[in-house]
Amino acid sequence: ICITSTTSAGLEDLLAWIFYHKFVGISNFFLFVEGKAATPYVTKILDSVPGVKAIPRTRELEEQQANSRIWNETWLAGAFHKPCNAALFVKQTFNMETAIVMAREAGMEWILHIDTDELLHPAGTREYSFRELLANVSSDVDAVVFLNYEAAVERDNIKAPFTEVSLFKKNLADLPSNYTNFKLLKEAMQNNSNLFLTYANGKSAARIQDHLRPNGAHRWYNYFKEPTEIKINEAVVLHYTYTRFSDLTSRRDRCNCKPTEEDVKRCFYLKFDRS
Repeated sequence: ICITSTTSAGLEDLLAWIFYHKFVGISNFFLFVEGKAATPYVTKILDSVPGVKAIPRTRELEEQQANSRIWNETWLAGAFHKPCNAALFVKQTFNMETAIVMAREAGMEWILHIDTDELLHPAGTREYSFRELLANVSSDVDAVVFLNYEAAVERDNIKAPFTEVSLFKKNLADLPSNYTNFKLLKEAMQNNSNLFLTYANGKSAARIQDHLRPNGAHRWYNYFKEPTEIKINEAVVLHYTYTRFSDLTSRRDRCNCKPTEEDVKRCFYLKFDRS
């Protein structure tokens, strides 16, 4: 099982993320590095960890991705040549496509795309193992979808999110319809348009096979058939959303956007990010 991610995280966060996922059964990591993650010192250390490959955004990589068939497809066209969130979405998709090739060459059976502020939580397995979870998936299944839960931050001085944050909002899709949250949903949302600050449609793992392609940052698809997809509700992705104020400012700083309502709308998809 391998994970691919596009990241600009610092070394301390990355190592904690990598070693946690090694513990739950992930063998290989294809990390497309930018910003702090792309400094020579950090990439050298990352490459020294068995199973980890740091891939800087070189001219060679950009030329290779410029020739991708994705540019001629319609399913991503709405995000082409737009700033900030859309640009990242496009970049992640092309990096996922590159990672599929690398995963095949490395002999991987499964691939996931998650961010470096997310942890896979294989609840329901005897050995707390993603390897065990995917080994039990029927051979005719092409992809497995996992819901995400979102961190509920209880204080403003978090330094190490993975060890300091322990409270999560459950995904509404994982709650019974008579659950109290539905009765008090408006209050729980605190004027946000969703219960979560960011996404709520989960992430997926795909079986490596011919004609596999990304389908945005959260799903996988196939050029030649409609994949057979199942949902597993017990295991989830824990999303440590904006646990530190610097998580917000670094997102803002990656975008060359003016602090005007018009420009912010052009740059950010989510209402919370715009605020």
